[in-house]
Amino acid sequence: MLAVVDIAWWHWAGFVACVVVFLALDLGVFHRRAHAVSVREALAWTILWVGLAVLFGLALEPMRGKRESLEFFTGYLIEFSLSMDNVLVIGLIFAWFGVPRALQHRVLFWGILGALVMRGLMIALGVALIALLHWVLYLLGAFVLFTGIKMMFGAAKVDPGKNRVVLFVRRLYPVTPGLEGQRFVTRWNGNLALTPLALVLVMIETTDILFAVDSVPAVFAVTTKPFIVFTSNVFAILGLRSLYFVLAGAIGHFKYLKSGLSVVLVFIGTKMLLDPHGLPPRGIQIEIPISTSLIVIAGIILLSMLLSILAARRDGKRRR
Repeated sequence: MLAVVDIAWWHWAGFVACVVVFLALDLGVFHRRAHAVSVREALAWTILWVGLAVLFGLALEPMRGKRESLEFFTGYLIEFSLSMDNVLVIGLIFAWFGVPRALQHRVLFWGILGALVMRGLMIALGVALIALLHWVLYLLGAFVLFTGIKMMFGAAKVDPGKNRVVLFVRRLYPVTPGLEGQRFVTRWNGNLALTPLALVLVMIETTDILFAVDSVPAVFAVTTKPFIVFTSNVFAILGLRSLYFVLAGAIGHFKYLKSGLSVVLVFIGTKMLLDPHGLPPRGIQIEIPISTSLIVIAGIILLSMLLSILAARRDGKRRR
């Protein structure tokens, strides 16, 4: 058996550098000219990002052991599945602002770049807080459990016209009445002004922060290792952009997906309360193996999608 490799600063630097290179190639080479991303193209990019995540997870096993490899895959699956709910909200934002498909990729690129930075800060804060106060895991577990129950009975509500951040930005800076191509900032009436595309970017960033408040704590149910939490989040976020173009037109047909995601959050929150890893034994503690968590989460997501497909087919037959 190979010796476990200690995660050093250059592992972090190398991973971030690879992400930056991939993003630079994406925007500077493959999508240098704005165009409407087809489902086929988006599917190819989704397969690429998922494939890279799988290779990364498999590479972790000889480096860090089977447990951390499973932790990565479980955390990645949690983040990737919760991103599907984010896809629906992004679609509503684009529709409200009337953003053409040719401009959507560039907005998502900068939105996801900002999301990576914000999530990195949130993960660093969460890891530091847990290291200082281990009992915070109980609070995070209760919060994730509450979020899952709330999701069961709540629907995504997006109204950019009443969004407080968007209204605040409008008060600070003038906004052009219409889009100015791919520009986020332009000259209008002799002064610098934001374009509606900039407001779309602000809206996407703020909604991602709200989603991150739910999804980042959920990964701590799997592990508190910073490198695993960060890399699983990054791979899920990188795949979100292409996932949007794959599912944007069909996400509404997955009527049971939101219910499945809520059950996943309830399971994760319960796991955090029953199995707060890293804490000394207190009260009732039930250890739930990582492999079991991975199977349960994957099973819930697949079942919800299967039920949604069957329901869509049934509804389609009734309309004929």
